[in-house]
Amino acid sequence: MSQELNVLGEPLQPCSDDPLTGFFRDGHCHQGQDGSSRHLVCIEVSAEFLAFSKSVGNDLSTPRPDMAFPGLEPGDRWCLLAPRWVEAEQHGMAPRVVLLSTHEGALRYTDLRTLKAYALDLA
Repeated sequence: MSQELNVLGEPLQPCSDDPLTGFFRDGHCHQGQDGSSRHLVCIEVSAEFLAFSKSVGNDLSTPRPDMAFPGLEPGDRWCLLAPRWVEAEQHGMAPRVVLLSTHEGALRYTDLRTLKAYALDLA
């Protein structure tokens, strides 16, 4: 796999290995060579976001062993679908973002200024 970049134009950093995240379940918010993944935004889950996500039909808190999905808890980091993050942001429920671990492809859905407003990793 060629070097994928984050939204800051730097090498993409891992998002989480506990729980193991990413479309490819490798801990990274990779897009993949064929661009098939939209799980591009590395978030830190909050209770408010989990409740919002469940209310719009995307239950991320209930474990799904059949899909190797552990269920998320507040404080977990997870590669979220970029359109889902935008939806949450439009409703005032966007979770915090780890820019170094958010794939540059997320910029097709939102802009860097908006992502920076939710960044956990800006000094």
